[in-house]
Order: sequence, then C-alpha cells, then structure tokens
Amino acid sequence: MPVRRLLPAAALASASLLLAGCFAAPGDGGDGSADGGKRVRVAMMNPPRSGLSPLSDDAFKLSRWSTAETLVTLDAAGDPRPALATSWKQDGTRWTFTVRDGVTFHDGTQFTARDAARSLTRAATASPKPRILDGVDLTATAAGKTLTVTTATPDPLLPQRLSSPQLSILSAGAYRGKTVDPVGTGTGAFRLTKVNGAASASLDRYDGYWGGRAKAPGIDVTFIPDGTARAAALRTGEADIVEAVPVSQAALLDPDLVTEVPMPRTNTLYLNTAKGPFRDPALRAAAREAIDAGPVVKGVYEGRADVAEGLLGPAVTWADDLRTPRRPARAAEPRGATITIGTFTDRAELPEVAQTLQQQLRKAGFDVRLEVREYAAIEADALAGAFDAFLLSRATVLDSGDPAAYLYSDFASRGSFNLSQLTDPAVDAALDKAAAAPSGDARRRAIMAAEAAVLATDAAVPLLHERVIQGDAADVAGAAHDPRERLLVTPGTHVK
Repeated sequence: MPVRRLLPAAALASASLLLAGCFAAPGDGGDGSADGGKRVRVAMMNPPRSGLSPLSDDAFKLSRWSTAETLVTLDAAGDPRPALATSWKQDGTRWTFTVRDGVTFHDGTQFTARDAARSLTRAATASPKPRILDGVDLTATAAGKTLTVTTATPDPLLPQRLSSPQLSILSAGAYRGKTVDPVGTGTGAFRLTKVNGAASASLDRYDGYWGGRAKAPGIDVTFIPDGTARAAALRTGEADIVEAVPVSQAALLDPDLVTEVPMPRTNTLYLNTAKGPFRDPALRAAAREAIDAGPVVKGVYEGRADVAEGLLGPAVTWADDLRTPRRPARAAEPRGATITIGTFTDRAELPEVAQTLQQQLRKAGFDVRLEVREYAAIEADALAGAFDAFLLSRATVLDSGDPAAYLYSDFASRGSFNLSQLTDPAVDAALDKAAAAPSGDARRRAIMAAEAAVLATDAAVPLLHERVIQGDAADVAGAAHDPRERLLVTPGTHVK
C-alpha cells in the first residue's frame, strides 16, 4: 500500500483558490427538495468540448448523468441487453428492433420508433460521424413500433454499437438547429435543465421516467480539470462524488471514500514498424524484453494499476481465460540505436512513465530521447509516424463494449489509429475474422487470437491497465462504479 502523505500547505492553498467559486448554486430545489432529498453534487474532470452534443465524446457525460439513453445497454460481459428497445433480430444486413412502450421524453412528447430512426439517421449522416460508426454505413426507418436498421454489409456487432452513448435517442426538439441540443430532450431519470458553458450543468429529477422515480431530486455538476482541486472538493465536503481522482491524490483521502475499479484502458508503448530502428523485429523484441512495468505500477501509479499481461486487461472479464500464447521474434543487441519516444501531458502520469521507460531502455543499450507535448499538439505527428515509439493511454472497449473495433483501429493495415504503422497480413486476417465473428464465445476467442497475432509482431508493448479511482462522500449511496465510464449517477444514487 502507498505511504499516506500530507498535502503541502502551498498545495492546499492552491486547491482552496481553485475551489473558490467552482461550485455553482444548486438547481431550483436548492440543497434539497419538497420531499427532503438532497441534490447530488458531482465534480467532473473534463468540461464539455462540443456543447454536450451526443454525437461527440460529450455523450458519455449525458450517459453518466442518466439523462440520455440508448436503444441497447450492455451487461458486465459486454453482451447487449434491452433499454429503449425491448428485443431485436438479424436477417442478413437488416436488423429489426421493437421499441419500448410508455416512454416519454423530457419535453413531454412520446417516444416512438420514428424518434429512434431520426436520431440514428442524424448520427449516420453527421460530419464527422460518431466514432462508433467509423466505417459503418447504415440507414434507419420506422414503421409502427418497429425500427429497421440496415447496414451495407452484415454487422454482427450492431446491437453493441447501438449501446454507445454517441447514439443516444433524443426528441425531435433536439434537432431543430445545426447542432444537437440535449437540454430537456432525453428520456433518462434526470432532465438536463441548464448548461453553463465549460463551468457547470444542472439536472432535475424527471418524475415521468419509465424506469421508476429517481431517489435524488437532482444533480449539480461542476467541471474541475485540476486534479488536486477535485480531490480537495471531496475532502472539504464541497462535492458528493468526484470522478477521476489522480493517483497522487488518492492516498491523501480517507480510504473509505475511495473506490478503485479496473477499467478497459491500457497504457501501451506503440513501436513504429515502418521506419527507424523498430522496423527491425529483433530490436522491437529487445525493447519489449527491456521494459519492466512493475516499477511503473509500483512507483508512478503507487500500486493503483495492474501490470499488463496483454492488450486487454481485467476489466474485460473473459480475456485472461481465453488468452493464447504468442511467439514473438528473438531479441538483438540495440548497440546504441537512437530512438525518440513521444507522449503527452494531458494524462499527468504519462511523462513520468516515459522517463522510467527511458531509463530501462538506456540500460538495455538504446539511446533514448523524449518528446512531450499536449495531446492536441502531438496527435497528428504520432499518427504520421514521426516518432520511433509513442506512449498512449488507450481505451479498449469505450464505444461498443467490444474490443474488436479498438484492435482493428490500432493494428489493421487500414486502421484509422495505427500508431505502429503496422502492415501485417497475419494480423489483418485475424482482425477480419474477429470483426466478422458472431457475438458471444466465438467472437471472444477470435478477438484473443487477434490479440496474440498483434503481440507476436511486438508492434505494441502493453505496460499496465489503469483503474478508475472515484471518490464518494460517506453519505452517498448507490453511486455507480463503472469500468466503462458510462454510468455514474443512476436512479438509485442519493445522498443520505
């Protein structure tokens, strides 16, 4: 366990200044409501980047606040379960969904299959498309209670795709302008009432929710990018729930208030297979053998992470049981080969991880240089193969709950996020097989075979799997601890 440390006085003063004025006044119900309940105060890390449009990554905030919902949800294993759709079936390229009766949007209009078709059509024709529809062509039509979704080619993963918060179903009122407006147009347990730019948001309980009345009268959200200030908000009682507590701050909090959950996020060192020293498989193998993630987990993450056995970690609950052996190349002597590792500052731990890797690789005989920038300033160069290696914290099942899309994006020769510049026929064949496999055990086995094919190339060295570190005040009950980061405040969440 990490040694408990005292926050320096200067840091406490800084945190107090950052907190001053951070928390907005609560919604119309004040700190409580007519029935005596308390509103839930939430401190979140990232402010909205796209006006809370469900077609962007902001969609995950709408999901975490239980205000916007999807046709399908996922169980712990990543299999689809009913939500706004009660059943579905596939016939080749056509899927038919039966939509749920008795659902009312927050603006009072009734939810129908036509509303679902409208939302999916807007997403499918958006520019850019939501990430979950990358490479997918679909059309959506409605007849009575039936929604029909047709894809250009058979897509066994369509129900999982429709679980993505980026495909939330909103009322017609959300689509009256060029942008999509989620204020008062969702179907969830809480109605979004106000958004104050990048500062805060307010939601009130929606008493007409089809899933039953929420316990809390509302939610007051404040966006606090500074991790020290977020942790201080929990410590001083300014927040009831704090997401993404930094590792450096977790040890300073009462252990009873901190929950760690393995998340589907892997810190990986991508090696450039197209040019430079790592074009040689033997030098990639040398790098893999030189790297020891144990000190990184123990030191940088203070034990609050898991050493990686592969690309998929403990949050993908079935991965370990199906993992297959890999057969990588034999290592060669680096003999002073010069390499540049790129990474970014947006995730505070990554520069320190890169320094640890630099020391390990130098000890093995590499001449290692680091280049660290903000992510927005380094992504284009990373995708263009400007670095010999790139250190990234990568979500593996964020959108569909299925790792096949991540593996294809990152390691297929046609992948849109192929940082390793990998072009390998065996990997492509394994990824194509995984993408085409039907949902269930057959698909999971194909995914793990694809992971083994990728690791055999040493195009990527998985280091560790991060954990969600969430702070909940002692009087909070029912907060979600979701490894996929889709849920946070649910209908059952309340402050005692």
